[in-house]
Amino acid sequence: MRHSSQTTDPLHRRPVAPPVELTTDLLLRAYSAGLFPMAASRQGNKLHWLDPERRGIMPLDRFHLPKRLARTVLGNPFEVSVDRDFAGTIAACATPMEGRDDTWINPQIERLFTELHHLGYAHSVECRLHGTLAGGLYGVALGGAFFGESMFSFVTDASKVALVHLVARLRLGKFRLLDTQFVTAHLKQFGAREIPRGLYKAQLADALRTPSRWIADPGPDTVTAEIRAMARRPV
Repeated sequence: MRHSSQTTDPLHRRPVAPPVELTTDLLLRAYSAGLFPMAASRQGNKLHWLDPERRGIMPLDRFHLPKRLARTVLGNPFEVSVDRDFAGTIAACATPMEGRDDTWINPQIERLFTELHHLGYAHSVECRLHGTLAGGLYGVALGGAFFGESMFSFVTDASKVALVHLVARLRLGKFRLLDTQFVTAHLKQFGAREIPRGLYKAQLADALRTPSRWIADPGPDTVTAEIRAMARRPV
């Protein structure tokens, strides 16, 4: 799962030549094969397929929820919603901000993922403060795999709260794999790690065969109970 300023590193990632026309069907087949697209910049008109030698994942059964963040999440500082404003979430992920002048999310990616959302494959988790988007994330659900794409935060802890709510829903829906694509310092604190490409492909194949369900609204009591269970997990 990338902050939208992240760019490619040719020493570690293997770009694959993009097709002439990228459709939602082709995009889903690519994800099923372990590939994902990125643009070189916000204004870039070409997409590149990436198939990293080492892939970032977040083990759902070993997600680390720091005590301070657990208190924040359970204190409900934000209004958390799911799939309420997908277009606003992906647009926010592409918004320049301090320390981030550019993004890999170009208009073609925005359009394709918004189409995937309308088809029921792409989802967003949003945090609002006083009615305004404060942070969130989006990604793609296929079988028992969730491919985290990008996250943003305009207010302290907003993207972290969104991530905790995402993980709670994936666990409740019996998902097997949370693909973060790359591992950043931000994600390491939650237990994200890198695994070799071959192992990732095996875990992906297993997850795609797993009957899972995206649960947008399991009910506040159910979500709270799951978050409390995550907070109790030994480090």
